[in-house]
Amino acid sequence: MSDNVRSIPRPLVRTNQWVIFISAVLALIFAEGWFLIVPLLAGISGIVFKYNPIMNIAKLFLKKKQKGYIPEDWEQQQFNQKIAVFCLSVGFISFLLGWKTAGYVFTIMVGTAAFVAILGFCIGCFIHYQWKMYQYKKANS
Repeated sequence: MSDNVRSIPRPLVRTNQWVIFISAVLALIFAEGWFLIVPLLAGISGIVFKYNPIMNIAKLFLKKKQKGYIPEDWEQQQFNQKIAVFCLSVGFISFLLGWKTAGYVFTIMVGTAAFVAILGFCIGCFIHYQWKMYQYKKANS
């Protein structure tokens, strides 16, 4: 990977995914949207200010230099974070409004996506790839 490509060390991405997953599980167990606020605010901060507090705290625990870890593409992670923030927002607002079914659906979606990503398959990456292929085909047809 060239030096001009922005990347994020995989352990930081994994930490963020674990926080989303654990928050989603707690929100589902207690049917309480407030558990979603930490990953939601961190995700919004990451998108708007390019500063994710969860990843920055996790960075303190890295044992090697950041370049010593498998890199995750920054642009891809921003795309994934937008999907997560959307689902977390809808889940959080739904729980606040008493729309339990919508709260459960969106919380299950974001929690499942985070857990599947931890296991090694990134649903957001798949969606992003399909979108890029569609744009490429459309531009070249």
